[in-house]
Amino acid sequence: MNEEIKKEKRIPLMTSIIIGVILIATGWLYVVRSANQEEGAFQHAASVISLDDISIENEIELPARWGNIGVQMIEAGVIDKAQFESLYSTRGGLSESDKRLLYDSNNGNLVITSENSGIILNILWAFGLGNKNPILEKGQMTDEKYGGAGNFASTGGWTLSNGDAMSHYSMHSFVVLTEEQQALVESVSKGIFRPCCNNSTYFPDCNHGMAMLGLLELMASQGVSEIDMYKFALKVNTLWFLDQYKTIRAFFESKNISWESVDPKEILSSKYSSASGFQDVLSQVQPQEQTRGGSCGA
Repeated sequence: MNEEIKKEKRIPLMTSIIIGVILIATGWLYVVRSANQEEGAFQHAASVISLDDISIENEIELPARWGNIGVQMIEAGVIDKAQFESLYSTRGGLSESDKRLLYDSNNGNLVITSENSGIILNILWAFGLGNKNPILEKGQMTDEKYGGAGNFASTGGWTLSNGDAMSHYSMHSFVVLTEEQQALVESVSKGIFRPCCNNSTYFPDCNHGMAMLGLLELMASQGVSEIDMYKFALKVNTLWFLDQYKTIRAFFESKNISWESVDPKEILSSKYSSASGFQDVLSQVQPQEQTRGGSCGA
């Protein structure tokens, strides 16, 4: 059931913002359903995140050690420390765990929660933008018909670097992938979409796409399997677009298909997780409340 998008198209900064507003204005249905999930070895779709149980206390430990990447990005200038702290000073400031991701050299695995999903989005955005990768250099981002890689929300929208964002675009070797790991990232990235745009992660034209690309690179560099890459990509997408995935789950349940039985790769396909796919799903689900979409900005 995994469909390729029929027509790839550029979504620059303002268009991505407009799509975010449209998503906010549309409705969603949240069907209450109890679900018991057990963590452990991934078996098909058995460990898909329970949407009912997501709250500020929930933690998802990703199979990706962060180490000193935050330090590397600040030293390289992909993240300007002063600008980053200034942004978050208007949002209550950085927590101690947030600061460790930026300033410590011995971080363990990334942990994402409802509370820190925004800062994880931003640091992965910076990582995906700055880490040297053929997808950025030879993929759709550089197609001449789009006028250059600097015209997208994921590039023009990143204003928290030292200097212009494009001076860091695919310029730093934070992690280096083997040929096999690169092939895996390319394959998986083509199968992962997000509800704010109509392109796959292979075409990371918005912040969510660039952040997901960074996460895939990080996981691949540490030997994560294809199955687990899809599994954890869905977990992360769910936190970034919680209401949209509640709607998608409601759609499956309206067809008497349990959320837990659906392959994460299927859910992340263009049929359900792209902007147009989600709108098609939404049109088949009776809206009850407004959907809150993730914006394409820092």
